[in-house]
Amino acid sequence: MNTLRSCGIAALAIGSMLATACAPKPAAQAPVAAAAPAAQLKPVASVLDLMLSQVDANADALWESVATISTQKGIEERQPRTPEEWKKVRFQALALVESANLLMMEGRRVAHPGQQLDEPGGPGDFTPEQAQAAIDADQATFLSYARALQDTAGLMLAAIEKKDPAAMLEAGGALDEACEQCHVKFWYPNAPKPPGL
Repeated sequence: MNTLRSCGIAALAIGSMLATACAPKPAAQAPVAAAAPAAQLKPVASVLDLMLSQVDANADALWESVATISTQKGIEERQPRTPEEWKKVRFQALALVESANLLMMEGRRVAHPGQQLDEPGGPGDFTPEQAQAAIDADQATFLSYARALQDTAGLMLAAIEKKDPAAMLEAGGALDEACEQCHVKFWYPNAPKPPGL
């Protein structure tokens, strides 16, 4: 009896060893690829470049796209009407929303060395160097104004998506206020104030 039990145990042990030896080997795991380095953003345009080519150009076009104009011929209600006109203002609003991301990009300078505005500034306007110093001294406020630009441009985009000229007009007022707050702080803080302000 003991011999049979010993033989059975031996047979089980041998069977277990054979099963282990014949079992398929786990597939070799591919080496884990090292995480790709974060993309290094490289600002090329200056703030002045962005303001002239993207921010001002698109904001002006959006402000002018909805208006009530009184002339000798009567009242003109200007607004997008055709699908092409709605598509155009939508792209302008998108460009304005995204331009705020560019303004907030780390390392963006107000101006390239020696870069000036095409037209001389008014009395009390900062030079690009003074504007840069003001932004460097209060980066958090500059970023908050850029975010306000993005948020108000987003309101304009939402109004366009709904094809709502009245909402576009309202968003245009908020957009103008966001732009003016930033300019008063970082571009012409010493400009003479109009009477009554």
